[in-house]
Parts: sequence; C-alpha cells; structure tokens
Amino acid sequence: MTDCLAITNLSATLPDGQRLLRSVNVNVAPGEVRALVGESGAGKSMLSKAVLGVLPVSVKIVEGDIWLQGNDLGRLTAAKRRQAVAASIALIPQDPLTALNPSRRIGPQMTDRLVKILGWDQTRADERVRTLLDEVHIRDGERVLRAYPHELSGGMRQRVLIAAAFAAEPKLIIADEPTTALDVTVQKQILRLIAEMQRLHGTAILFVTHDLGVVAKISQNVTILYGGMVVEEGAVDQLFANPQHPYTRALLAATPRYTDPEASLLPVDQSVLSDLAKAVETADRDWMSSHGG
Repeated sequence: MTDCLAITNLSATLPDGQRLLRSVNVNVAPGEVRALVGESGAGKSMLSKAVLGVLPVSVKIVEGDIWLQGNDLGRLTAAKRRQAVAASIALIPQDPLTALNPSRRIGPQMTDRLVKILGWDQTRADERVRTLLDEVHIRDGERVLRAYPHELSGGMRQRVLIAAAFAAEPKLIIADEPTTALDVTVQKQILRLIAEMQRLHGTAILFVTHDLGVVAKISQNVTILYGGMVVEEGAVDQLFANPQHPYTRALLAATPRYTDPEASLLPVDQSVLSDLAKAVETADRDWMSSHGG
C-alpha cells in the first residue's frame, strides 16, 4: 500500500548553510494518525511547511523527497504542486482566531477552498459545510455561517476550522498544535472531536504537538524530533512502555502526571541535551563532508 505521505532523507538549510532539517524520514499511512513531537525549535512546523510548500524564501530544501499519494512533489511545477497539495491536504492551524479573516463571515471562509480551488459549485459547497457543522456538533449552523469570527468562542472557532479541514475529504490533514490556544477543558473536547472525525472519515493525520499526553490520546504512531533530526519513532504503546532513546525517556519523565498533582516536574537532564547537541554537530559535520563542504 502506498503511503499517504512519505518524507525521505529531507534536509533544509538557511543561506549560510545552517541545517534546519537533518535527513528527516517520516511516513504516514492511509488512515493513520501519526504524532510529530518535539520541543520549540525541534523542526515540527518547518517540516509541516515543507510538505505544504510554504517554507520561508530563505529556507531551501537541499536534499530528499516528499511523496504525496505516490507523487514526488519535488518533480512537479509550482502550479501543479499547489494543485496537488490543495486537493489532498488540509490544515488545522494552531490559533483559530488569527487563522480566520476577521472581516469576513464564517460561511464564505469555509466554502472558499471548495469553490475557488476545487471547483465546486456554491450550492454543493454550502450543503457540504452545513453537514460538516453538524458533524462537529455545532447546533445552530446557520447562525455560525452568518457570524464573524469575533462573535464565536475559541472552541467554536476551532470546531469551524476542523469542519473546514474535513470538508473536501482530504487524504491528509496536518493538525498544527490545534489545542494550544484553548483552555484545558476545551482542549479535551477538541481532541475528542478530531479523533471522532478521523474515525468517521478515515483521514490520515499528521498531528504536530509538544505534548506527549496528547499523543497518548489521539495517535497510533509517533516520531520524536530534536534539532531538526529524528531521535526515535514507533508505535505509541510500545514507545511509551519501552522508550529506547534517553531523550524520549526524559520527555516522558518530564510529563506532568494528573494522577499525582503534587509530584515535582522533572526537567530534561542537561547531560541528555549535551549528548543530543553533540549528535547534531556530528551529523552536520558528516553531512558537510559528504556534500563537499
């Protein structure tokens, strides 16, 4: 079976040669929920932007391939790549308020992609978003479609964006820390909703997060990043039960335990971070040597 998304040996650099992604390999099978985990600066968002084709102009992919539905995106023209990505990938962004245009009503923002990019007629698009609003448990869908973003709560705005992401039945959804801007109670509801929608539609999801507690709730497999480099990957239950890398063990130990709220937080040991920094330096040195640097 062809993977929905296959990232192979991907490296990206700045103009001065500094690597931001270091020979990254990530695969997402059809219908799989794979978590992409790492602290700030690990390369999670950079990898997502590489898949979507929206990297900053200063960042260049210098090695590796991104395959979407069996198609090598790097071999497509810019226009055909945009078309392929628009037809197969949707995004659930981190902040629902900034992701929505404050000067436009919700309805047109939900149907724009269906009509302008995928070529649906307006009636079909309107019917589709109404159905999706029902699926994400928005009761007064007509009112929401007429509303402006500021008239909705944070949780309601995120439900709208989840519905919009599933609207065109994409093969892959990139969920970029979709609960970060929400309070704890709403976070739980949104995670449950994403899992419910994923089961209903069978969509593959690349779930970007720094929270291992979220990983345990929603994903089957996980990839751990540090410094733009894959540290460990595997099935969630196996990785949680028997993590192989010291960094993964340290991240798990640093996760707050809701069953023991009085326990002290355990930061990642400095020796682990020092060993990782050395591993990154070695990887960069070997890469530069093999590429004539």
